[in-house]
Amino acid sequence: MKNKFLTLVGFLALFLLFGCSKNHGKTLYLFNWTYYTPDSVISLFEQEYGVKVKVDSFASNEEMFAKLMAGASGYDIVFPSQDYVSIMIKQGMLKEIDKTQIPNLKYINSQVLEKATYDPEMNYSVPYYMGAAGIAVNTEKVSEYEHSWNIFARKDLNGRMSMMDDMREVIGDALSHLGYSVNSLDDKELEEAKNLIINEWKPNLVKFDAEGFGKTFAEGDFWVVQGYAEVVHSEVTEEQWEKVDFFIPKEGGPMYIDSMCILKDTENYELALKFIDFIHQPEIYAKFLDEFYFPPSVNTEAAQYMTVTPMYQAEEMGNCQIKEDIGEGLMKYDSIWQQIRFVD
Repeated sequence: MKNKFLTLVGFLALFLLFGCSKNHGKTLYLFNWTYYTPDSVISLFEQEYGVKVKVDSFASNEEMFAKLMAGASGYDIVFPSQDYVSIMIKQGMLKEIDKTQIPNLKYINSQVLEKATYDPEMNYSVPYYMGAAGIAVNTEKVSEYEHSWNIFARKDLNGRMSMMDDMREVIGDALSHLGYSVNSLDDKELEEAKNLIINEWKPNLVKFDAEGFGKTFAEGDFWVVQGYAEVVHSEVTEEQWEKVDFFIPKEGGPMYIDSMCILKDTENYELALKFIDFIHQPEIYAKFLDEFYFPPSVNTEAAQYMTVTPMYQAEEMGNCQIKEDIGEGLMKYDSIWQQIRFVD
């Protein structure tokens, strides 16, 4: 009888461990930005839920969107920026979020939601991170400079600089430097921005690069690069940190809110909701911030669990603007970008 009892207990234990977890053994598929998914956080989620997480990456919103539109499938969660969240909502590509299953939404900063005018109620998107691309300078090679986008006009740095291969970012930088909105559709303002980039910035650049700027900076080939803090941090060794200055230019620039969105054809909806909720546990979110030396802009309680000093402060984004969905105006930007990139 005792053996039967122990057998029954063992069976029940296994049932509770495996049978009651409909997620056990599943694989959650993420489509996220390069350098944006901490392995440590993924590992903790896998352990807690007995699942696997697979991550594919993209270097720009345009690349992500093009792949999905071309038929890339099988992904559960994607991480678009605000303008593309808006586009994907309109295209019917996203599944509505059951907020009752994400109790940690209470930690989302209300100031971030005020900027998220495309989905302020988080019906289709949950903010992942709010930040801005900035500039990394090798202070061992460049000693005197302004915290301004116009550093790229420096002829003495010719052949040692790169800007991102991202039309909204670079054109937005020029618009900000000229005192205009990063979402401007004014032909005169856009023409001024184009001329600034082509005539003053581009001649000093080696290339436009959205993926390799972290490596070229870390290797010392480039001394000034525009890019994301997490990419620079991922490539620069700890010994090199004392000679790196990363800043958001004083005139501001494009700001982004990257969000977690569940794709409409997901096969793991419940698990995707659990992942979003898991990310916003303050202790877990702090690990994400620590990994990339990010400031705590989205989760209101994560700062108290951080163990590192961020590469830049949220206050530096004071003059930055959210990139909005500009609709058909995107064709204007694309036309200008083709001239900037491919016309000498």
